[in-house]
Amino acid sequence: MAAETNSKSDTLTLEKVREALIKQEDTIIYRLIQRANFPLNSPAYDEKAFPSFSGSLLQFVVKETEALQSKVGRYENPEELPFSPESLPPSLLPPPENPPVLHPAAASININGKIWDFYFDELLPLFAATGDDGSYASTASNDLDCLQAISRRIHYGYYVAEVKFKDSPQDYEPAIRAQDREGLMKLLTFVDVEEKVKKRVEKKAMVFGQEVSLMDNANTRTDQRNVSETYKVDPLVVSRLYGEWIMPLTKLVQVEYLLRRLD
Repeated sequence: MAAETNSKSDTLTLEKVREALIKQEDTIIYRLIQRANFPLNSPAYDEKAFPSFSGSLLQFVVKETEALQSKVGRYENPEELPFSPESLPPSLLPPPENPPVLHPAAASININGKIWDFYFDELLPLFAATGDDGSYASTASNDLDCLQAISRRIHYGYYVAEVKFKDSPQDYEPAIRAQDREGLMKLLTFVDVEEKVKKRVEKKAMVFGQEVSLMDNANTRTDQRNVSETYKVDPLVVSRLYGEWIMPLTKLVQVEYLLRRLD
């Protein structure tokens, strides 16, 4: 993780940032598919289901996993933000050697609370089947994987905002000085690009999540007719994830970053 972030120090370009965002699409889709292997498993979120833990099993898994990840330096990267930041242990690894790429304002922007809320309240019921198979620890672990992938993608907005500002400071400085959130949001919004992203992730979800079966006749050529038209995660849900949550929240991060960029 650190190597990827440090490599941007002297070569931060919009093209490289876009490449990173496209790669993260794959990670998000695969993690949604992994989570979809389990039903909702609501006891994992019940704070009274397991008296051995303080809070729910999910909260316990998040806290303990992030504590370990903090010790090995995960949160030294600006786009990696914990969901349970209280009393995280410090990293046991030396800090990155390269100079920081971002304005220090990035450190004050964390919208993981919003990500947590939409994931559990709105997104998860769209792709996880109702039911309970007892796999609560695996369920919580996969939820955290999804949350972290989505959070990283959204907070990558720091880099998008920084490179756009450096490329065209004259376009952004007037709105920043006026603290014009609406004006910045308009500058950052490209409807045609967002539509292309939604179509791309929908197509990826179709390809990655196909339920594949082979024809009984071994002599029959395997082609598209051998592929079921059902998917492990509905591609439209992935498109909606990007359209309703990921891209709007990424732009929110960008706006908050730019508002502080001249501080």
